[in-house]
Amino acid sequence: MIQFVNVSKRYEKGDTVALRKINLRIEDGEFVFIVGNSGAGKSTMVHLLTCEDVPTRGDVIVDGQNTKQLSRRQIPKYRRRIGIVFQDFRLIPNLNVYDNIAFSLRVVGRRRKEIKRRVARAMELVGLSHKAKAYPDQLSGGEQQRVAVARAIVNNPTLIIADEPTGNVDPSLSLEIMEMLLRINRMGITVVVVTHEQHLVDRMDQRVIRIEKGRVVTDTANEFDYDETEAESDES
Repeated sequence: MIQFVNVSKRYEKGDTVALRKINLRIEDGEFVFIVGNSGAGKSTMVHLLTCEDVPTRGDVIVDGQNTKQLSRRQIPKYRRRIGIVFQDFRLIPNLNVYDNIAFSLRVVGRRRKEIKRRVARAMELVGLSHKAKAYPDQLSGGEQQRVAVARAIVNNPTLIIADEPTGNVDPSLSLEIMEMLLRINRMGITVVVVTHEQHLVDRMDQRVIRIEKGRVVTDTANEFDYDETEAESDES
């Protein structure tokens, strides 16, 4: 379960308030879209979930763990529970598909037999078993994103965060990527997709949290319109 409890984030540089009094709860196994225009605060929410940043106020709690209480040594272990899919794929160019997916398992010292089993399963789930020996520059954008999804799920995470996962793929493949994430969600994995592509969100019929100027303005889980006047008072 994910909880944002009265979370605000202010960056000293430029005196920018990225988030204002965010309160939300995402249950285990949910599929949730976080939507909003550029600069709305979506990326800041991702950075708080992955412990790349900490709140100025409030608490971010993931699986009962308050992220502000994690030491530097604990953060890598915490991140192993999270699979991240980036817009720009972030594949290692000199490794083939198999080795890109296996990389994180090798880093944490998994045995070769387990690595082989997990990677084979991940490639099967994203439909890339036949591309195991191909290198990133031999793949289409859609195939590279499939590798990125496989890499995100190979460690058996409890949470997948997909940050603009369709931003660098052909529009004709965008829905395919989303449907693949939905299949992963049906395996019991919580999926949070950050996007500005409203046409895809409209087709998926899932919970949608809309962010504007650092505030939650709507959340279809409870069909509640947040009071902007109350939110303003938080940073006054």
